[in-house]
Amino acid sequence: MADDLFTPLRLASGAELPNRIAKAAMEENLAGPGQLPDRRLLTLYRAWSEGGSGLLITGNVMVHAEALTGPGGVVLDAAAPLAPFTEWARAAKSGGAAVWMQINHPGRQVPSGMPGVVWGPSDIGVDLGRHSNRFGRPSAMTAEQIAATVERFAVTARRAAEAGFDGVEIHAAHGYLLSQFLSPLVNTRTDEWGGDPARRARLLLDVVRAVRAAVPPSFAVAVKLNSADFQRGGFDADDAREVIAMLAPLGVDLVELSGGSYESPAMTGRAADERTRAREAYFLDLAADLVRTSPVPLMLTGGITRRETAERVLADGVAVAGMGTALAVTPDLPRRWAAGTEAARALRPVTWSDKALAAAASMAQVRHQLRRLARGRRVAPGTRPAVALLAEQLQQRTALRRYRAWLDTRQPEAA
Repeated sequence: MADDLFTPLRLASGAELPNRIAKAAMEENLAGPGQLPDRRLLTLYRAWSEGGSGLLITGNVMVHAEALTGPGGVVLDAAAPLAPFTEWARAAKSGGAAVWMQINHPGRQVPSGMPGVVWGPSDIGVDLGRHSNRFGRPSAMTAEQIAATVERFAVTARRAAEAGFDGVEIHAAHGYLLSQFLSPLVNTRTDEWGGDPARRARLLLDVVRAVRAAVPPSFAVAVKLNSADFQRGGFDADDAREVIAMLAPLGVDLVELSGGSYESPAMTGRAADERTRAREAYFLDLAADLVRTSPVPLMLTGGITRRETAERVLADGVAVAGMGTALAVTPDLPRRWAAGTEAARALRPVTWSDKALAAAASMAQVRHQLRRLARGRRVAPGTRPAVALLAEQLQQRTALRRYRAWLDTRQPEAA
């Protein structure tokens, strides 16, 4: 018999989740001055914690101050003051949820016009057709830069534990740096970090080992992994199965499965692949296959909005059902499920034919709701996609000016 959504889950580290419903990471882009969490993120996470989710996974927290996915990114490195993060953890746990910090490096997925560095396993840029100039052109990382990056992940994880977070999730999906190393399309290296699946996984495995060594034994360590990239010749379900097997002996508590990248945005339900059917739980078919051989508990994220769907995910052997957009619109959805009700609202659908632009608008719609919630306002799910995208662009311009000024005050790093 499958576990109930409201059954606690004990992990290998000894950490326990109060239930099987997780608020998956969404990139809030809500950093305050100094690229730090401020009252907006505290308000937002307090609402989610009180909404009944057993686990809250933060949006991207960047390990490298000179490499951000967007100018509103939160940075936790060796130089960041810890007090704002302690307040964030306290707010996120106020309603009884466990809270994990998602830690990430963007690699080549850095918007053009951003200061800092654009790195990748190889010098292959993001291919978005006529929108490719939205991202900077990467340079292939040196061995010294790779070693420094491993250390940055460990430092951020250690400081997250010191701030009171219950765990970290290492982001190795959605085309970010660790995902880039895993991809045979992006990683064309011929040294010890490229070639066969084991060498392409080396950076991720080194990061996991370093993180596990830097945090207490009872601190949860998770990995977010693509079930597939949904690109011909790219990282696929067989690769995911191999990587999960490699992660198992390293003290990983949970692997969250998602899919896609900016080039094939399956995480928004837009990949041209029959395995992400136009229904909820986009990646359930792949997850149900992977769970049969996985030695690590799995979490599935992507398109879950109803209790019936979440229960089907657990019935297929997945340990945790993750939601993003649904909780941006209805932060107390788990409490509603417990009371026998469902969400009454959904975002206005994006029907644009341009896949890259539609994916950007979909993400802008979600962030528009997050900004409203962070200001203590009600969501406005009927906001038109074009309006949300314009508001996003204006917000990004302001954040970019502030980020540039902040970065100018910091000592440049050697690696």
